[in-house]
Amino acid sequence: MVPIQVPVVERILGANDRVAEENRARLDAASVFAVNFMASPGAGKTSLIVRTIEALSSSVRIGVVEGDTTATTLDAEQVSEAGVPVVGVNTGGSCHLDAVMVNQALSSLPLEKLDLVIVENVGNLVCPAAFRLGTHADVLIASVPEGDDKPYKYPKIYRNIDALVLNKTDLLPWVSFNLESFRKGVEMLNPAVSLFPLSCYTGADLYRWLDWLSLRCKSMTSTAASAGRPRA
Repeated sequence: MVPIQVPVVERILGANDRVAEENRARLDAASVFAVNFMASPGAGKTSLIVRTIEALSSSVRIGVVEGDTTATTLDAEQVSEAGVPVVGVNTGGSCHLDAVMVNQALSSLPLEKLDLVIVENVGNLVCPAAFRLGTHADVLIASVPEGDDKPYKYPKIYRNIDALVLNKTDLLPWVSFNLESFRKGVEMLNPAVSLFPLSCYTGADLYRWLDWLSLRCKSMTSTAASAGRPRA
């Protein structure tokens, strides 16, 4: 007889969710907006982080949590060169970050001096969808070379995101990618999601993504001010 795994999985996810709630409370207390970046390998998570830092760092204080399944620090070094505090998390081969890992990483960031924390999850379209981290928004980065069928193949991760960035649109003339089919698949799963086609390479249409993110950071700051929570 095959043992029933569901209760074990429920306990793991339940414990994770409790820590995720602690993370959210910690971020709220510090008036820091946090986003969870998810994507398949090579979609452009790190490129989008660097572009975002370059565009917003003069007005938004940014910190980054870099998740990786290996001991490499390449992504963390690239982000650190952009001049923001970075904490690297080695998942030890796990295919996703979890709330405990993020909780530990937040302890190493100067939250009182930040407005925004970007969490770069492990490159995977399956595992990260199941684990809440306590961030305020989940953002998926897709890319044109991956193909337009990903919403149909990985519906769970598309169904639960707050924003979707379609990166590498500069390759549309050279790659077989049906934008309307992609949109249809996304809208079927998540009709309210904010979609931002752009190119980190050329910078085309980045401003729409930046406006979306800036607005949410400002909303967090305004909420803190109205509640009488002073910022550093």
